Amino acid sequence: MGSVPTQDLAFLSSAERPEPGRQSARAIRSALLIANPASRLGRRRLPRARQALEEASVRCEVAFTERPGHAGEIALARAAGYDAVFILGGDGTAMEVAGALAGTTRPLGVLAGGTGNLLARALGIPLDPRRAVPMLLDGDELHIDLGRIVGTDPVRHFAVAAGVGIDSVMVAETPSWLKRRLGVLAYTITATRAALRAVLRREFFHVRLTVDGEVFEAAAAAVMIANFGAVLSDRITFGPGIRFDDGVLDACLYSPRNLRDATRIMWRLLRRDFRSDAAMLYRSGRHIRVETQPSRLAQADGELLGMTPLEIEVAPRAARLLVPRQPKRESSPLVRERT
Repeated sequence: MGSVPTQDLAFLSSAERPEPGRQSARAIRSALLIANPASRLGRRRLPRARQALEEASVRCEVAFTERPGHAGEIALARAAGYDAVFILGGDGTAMEVAGALAGTTRPLGVLAGGTGNLLARALGIPLDPRRAVPMLLDGDELHIDLGRIVGTDPVRHFAVAAGVGIDSVMVAETPSWLKRRLGVLAYTITATRAALRAVLRREFFHVRLTVDGEVFEAAAAAVMIANFGAVLSDRITFGPGIRFDDGVLDACLYSPRNLRDATRIMWRLLRRDFRSDAAMLYRSGRHIRVETQPSRLAQADGELLGMTPLEIEVAPRAARLLVPRQPKRESSPLVRERT
């Protein structure tokens, strides 16, 4: 996606006119920078990120992750001592920290250090930390919902989308060498190949989808549980009216029967045409369960989760994120200028 549309901003603090129950934006003078040394791009961009923070007169302490889950542990243990937390790594590392800070007042700045960088792209954050850091420090604060995956240990969260089917195959089958050479385009190529294979070979699976107690069953090629409406710089869209700040998640079920159905679905998604269609189902809810027969691999924000069933609940406006300053639109009651 590009930058967050102004009318979709969920929470922008105003230092001059704070509203009841909302904190004014505060100056950031100290930051904890959590970096994943296993990320090749992250290692290369770390000196730039640290320099950008120091040039902005922000006292910066760097903490390196050592294993999966460690980023969340670091955030829980040390975030209270800083004005903000920055994360330099992939989407999985970013979501560890977002989950650890969920419900707190500590803002999170996401710096791209992975291959997909879904969250940074969705928020309009430049990939180069030398550009991103000043824009985040002088930007706005945003509250977004998170998806919380029930039953995992440790608890897993996602910001953009979780899914089963074509998207999880894309994550699993995109080779590292192709990601290094092509970046985001590598995912697009693998997703297209997975979609064609699913339809031409009829590699569908039976889905039982439960949304706030309402049950739907179908043969499907993909099921997405979305918090944002599109990914990969708007190359892939999910469904209508999907907002990241409305207190619900959106289940999108795609069930083509043949190549004609699949072509129509892809054309409609590219054109954002979400009129009623027998091969597409959309439902919003706070608690969503995905069961498949046979079991299928699931993913969340580009990180593999394991096999279905997948049970998800929404954590409303749980993450407080730093985002680039958005153009002010007088007609939007949701937007308030940060000063």
